[in-house]
Amino acid sequence: QVQLVESGGGSVQAGGSLRLSCAASGRTSSNYAMGWFRQAPGKEREFVAAISWSGSSTRYADSVKGRFTISRVNAKNTVYLQMNSLKSEDTAVYYCNTLPGITVTTTPGDYWGQGTQVTVSS
Repeated sequence: QVQLVESGGGSVQAGGSLRLSCAASGRTSSNYAMGWFRQAPGKEREFVAAISWSGSSTRYADSVKGRFTISRVNAKNTVYLQMNSLKSEDTAVYYCNTLPGITVTTTPGDYWGQGTQVTVSS
């Protein structure tokens, strides 16, 4: 079992920045690639960004490419999502996820955090 806890969400004006964190505990000795997904009201959950176990490989949704940066510090069992130039369409609940395997993919794995709300006002 892996427990994931997201933090760092909040309300910000368009053009602003936020940094989300995802702290993992439990069976963290397993090698997982990690991902961020989001779900806006009335929409399906969608892929945002992914990072390999080593951190050497990343992947982004086209809608956030160039604005968001995913990173990780394995010694702290923590994954980050730096979000810059935020837009109103970025408003959603953001979820951290352990991806299946150690390489980047847009397919979610078994473990989810509880989510953190990001609200961007225009």
